[in-house]
Amino acid sequence: MLNEFVYCPRLFYYEWVEGVFADSVDTVAGSLRHQKLERKEDALPAAEELVETQDKIHSRSVQLASDTHRLIAKLDLIEGEGDLVVPVDYKIGKPRKDSDKGELSAWDTDRVQLAAQGLILRENGYRCEEGVIYYVATKQRVRVPLDDELVNFTLDALRQAREAAFGPIPPPLVDSPKCARCSLVGICLPDETRVCIEIGDQQAQRQLTLFDGGEPTRNVLPKRDLSTIEVRRLVPARDDLKPLYLNSQGFRVGKSGEVLQVHDRDKKVQEIRMNDVSQINIFGNIQISTQAIQSLCSAEIPVSYFSMGGWFYGVTQGIGIKNIFLRREQFRHADRESFCLPLCRQLVSGKIRNQRTMLLRNHVEPPRQTLALLKEFQDDSERADSLPQLLGIEGNAARLYFENFNGMLKVEAPDDELTPEHSVVNDTTQRASPFRFDFTNRNRRPPRDPVNALLSLAYSMLSKDLSIVCHAVGFDPYLGFYHQPRFGRPALALDLMEPFRPLIADSAVLSAINTRMITSRDFIRTGPAVALTPDGRKAFYRAYEQRMDTLVTHPLFGYRVTYRRVLEIQTRLLARRITGEIRDYPPFITR
Repeated sequence: MLNEFVYCPRLFYYEWVEGVFADSVDTVAGSLRHQKLERKEDALPAAEELVETQDKIHSRSVQLASDTHRLIAKLDLIEGEGDLVVPVDYKIGKPRKDSDKGELSAWDTDRVQLAAQGLILRENGYRCEEGVIYYVATKQRVRVPLDDELVNFTLDALRQAREAAFGPIPPPLVDSPKCARCSLVGICLPDETRVCIEIGDQQAQRQLTLFDGGEPTRNVLPKRDLSTIEVRRLVPARDDLKPLYLNSQGFRVGKSGEVLQVHDRDKKVQEIRMNDVSQINIFGNIQISTQAIQSLCSAEIPVSYFSMGGWFYGVTQGIGIKNIFLRREQFRHADRESFCLPLCRQLVSGKIRNQRTMLLRNHVEPPRQTLALLKEFQDDSERADSLPQLLGIEGNAARLYFENFNGMLKVEAPDDELTPEHSVVNDTTQRASPFRFDFTNRNRRPPRDPVNALLSLAYSMLSKDLSIVCHAVGFDPYLGFYHQPRFGRPALALDLMEPFRPLIADSAVLSAINTRMITSRDFIRTGPAVALTPDGRKAFYRAYEQRMDTLVTHPLFGYRVTYRRVLEIQTRLLARRITGEIRDYPPFITR
């Protein structure tokens, strides 16, 4: 880990203290190279024996330790004669080239790693005066003398690394070219964290000037001119991996090698490489083999289970992040109203503002009075004195928003009147004749009209996605700050959902209806409940994933990423807020 500390102290903290790791092209290539080296492990003769025999040494994959320096290392190769040895370390990249002289040299990270190996060899009785870095990309060997200057530099880095391990997480590097090649850049978010820190510092200064006329302080993020701060988009706008939805009843999922196979009775209907899948969503009575689940858990691919109607049951996934520090802070802060109330104000304010934006964008004729009232509710939420008061404000805003939801539906009458053969599905289940997309109010458990059926399914899918993100970041999704703990309810996922309900779930429903992806033929009625047909569910999954894959400009950072990526970014920013790296959580607000 000394290599990582010299490269970036923050990277060292993530990997050594929090146990976080993510692969990149470089790390995968390095792992493959070391797998080849480690196929053969050679014994290294004791130094005392070599003094007498003066044998030549060529030992691969040797593990040694130093009690004095509290170091352990696995050396790729040790060459030498007698007790004079030379450690050889393999690196995938290229050596550093002096721009003036054109000479090749090893990078500081590689020099320190080699020096640590030299110190371990010396403590074990060997003489070690130099080491070699073999750069695979250029097939060049670069010699590194283990002089006093390098040894002192290495010991100083070792001391600083131990101090960093017991302190707070180091700040991100500033405008560093290292970030672009770092495998943890999507977890670290260096530029995003830096912007939030600067805005938080401004907010702290601004608080001193907000007591004007005896009015209470409003916890509002300051408007920030980001033109002076360059935020690099260091993460891909879209994820190459895609979610898999399994909806047809009776399917069986197994595996062959690294390929998932879907069978309908004895017929194989689909094959999917596990390397192409980000998550699996199973609706209803679909079986998945133990072997497939074990492989998916090993690959950290979550499997989510739903009822046929879309009720979210739970998730099967691997052990995931073993870091307990974030969860410890989460549980500490959940009992502090001084933390919860400002955070919840921002979440609810963001939700109401996004609801107002949805009406402005999509309503045929947005009622001015409704828009004005929503603006008032937004302002009220930013100065609410308690969580119960905030719940009341949110409820009033939601009721007003859904009273005008019908104005965003562009389907005035069904264009797919049912024929007689579609009127009866079975003895107990009948279709309305026909269904209409006529929304009057929000109802659920069960939903009693098509629009509410779609909204319930959309919210269930969104809570599933945020539960998965919470697990990936290191949170406990069942302990929130706004939604109170209740058995089986992913309260934190529901907290994070609030600003995204209108932007993702409601928008997916409107798009599915207004573009005729969903029609009245896609619904059935069972007693008082209205549900989607299997074909209707498939159509809505497509609409939902289209929305999640839509590129959107982040209002704070200025780059374009998908909504699915935004969910992860916002959840990681909440982690920064909980651990104290940033002063405020910036809710996602669209224009």
